Amino acid sequence: MLPSYLAKATPNPVSNRAPWYVNTAPSYAGVFLWIAFYNSMAGGTITKASLAVCLAALLVAGVLSYKLYYYVPAMLGMKTGLPLYVVGSSTFGATGGYLMPGLLMGLLQVGWFAVGTFFAAKFMLSAAGSSAGPGTLPFIVAGIGWGYTMAWVGVMGIQYVARVATYLNFIPLAMLLIVFARTAPGMAQHRVEQAEPLLAFTLLLQMVIGFFATAGAAGADFGTNSRNEGDVRWGGWIGIALAVVVAGGLPLLSVAGARATMTLPNLNYDSVIASIGGWLAAAMFILFTVASIPPACFCAFIAGNSFATMIPRVPRITSTMAGVTVAIVLAVTGVAENLIGFFTIVGASFGPICGAMAADYWLSGGRWAGPREGINWAGYGAWALGFLVGILPFLLPDDVAAKVQPAVVYSFVTGFVVYAALAKAGLEPKATLLPAAEASR
Repeated sequence: MLPSYLAKATPNPVSNRAPWYVNTAPSYAGVFLWIAFYNSMAGGTITKASLAVCLAALLVAGVLSYKLYYYVPAMLGMKTGLPLYVVGSSTFGATGGYLMPGLLMGLLQVGWFAVGTFFAAKFMLSAAGSSAGPGTLPFIVAGIGWGYTMAWVGVMGIQYVARVATYLNFIPLAMLLIVFARTAPGMAQHRVEQAEPLLAFTLLLQMVIGFFATAGAAGADFGTNSRNEGDVRWGGWIGIALAVVVAGGLPLLSVAGARATMTLPNLNYDSVIASIGGWLAAAMFILFTVASIPPACFCAFIAGNSFATMIPRVPRITSTMAGVTVAIVLAVTGVAENLIGFFTIVGASFGPICGAMAADYWLSGGRWAGPREGINWAGYGAWALGFLVGILPFLLPDDVAAKVQPAVVYSFVTGFVVYAALAKAGLEPKATLLPAAEASR
């Protein structure tokens, strides 16, 4: 007897799929064009390394994100037509799949929703000329209004958001180009204050890949909409590797240029926007808020999917709103502002998941083995050790923690190696193919 979430799973037919430039590439590009990705990226990086080193780090991070975190889940989704919580039942077991990656994906989406709500509240108030911060009444009201509205849309009207999401990508891209044009004259004056290029390089890898980890695993869901391997590859190269360089590089260069020509309170990208001043800055804050609508709605939608699938007895709207309430509390209290710490946790959680899935895919000859009976202890063992490696920066003193980055990459490698070793040792249970997926093998 298979759990209901597996027994009811049906593959997405090839007839429902579309080219990479219609779905995968623009969807992933939108993830990186979200200001939560690049707002704090310049801090601790451009002051320690040249702009060339920072751009090279972004290039490497984009390639690693594509190769390590996206490719295998996307290929599994494309070959089977089945989403992450189904294909993950091979790596973690039919029973083990309830928690990982099933409920874990939903819980982490709550964290992302908190980050998005924090920025939306902050930008709405900035556009209105208010400096109210987390914990103040205006910030709380803005956070509650935004959070519950986006959650309701994510549950009830996600199809309408999806129709305009691709076009909304051009809003943040246009803003990035405008800010770059305004700050470019100062880039030639950029100076490294404390030369630690390796530290800056590895920190950028950690920030980018930690941010992308959950989206990489969700490549299985994107893969279900890919017609063939060409769609998987092109969607990843353009929507991930290229998007990282563009969406990360323009803000880094802009902050570096602004340091020479403006007075900045910090190296956050939104400080550059505020320093431009006038109606242009207000308009940018409004437009960045508008561009945050798709990520917010998709976070609520994915979280709702996870909770409704794994806890079917609880109505979808109830579980979604419960998760969103937690997210709003994290946002309006300012907890969600700690992006680097959050990205580290995300990378630590999903790094070994992607590593274990890659090992399972490799050991299975490049195909989906099917749900494995009970709990796959090879997968859980790989995750536990990989997670421990991923959170090392939290466990060590600051001066030592900086030297163990990028922990997110090490957690992936640990997950891969440990899964392969435990599987070879016989801890991988017997697999059973889903009847609905028979034709996809």
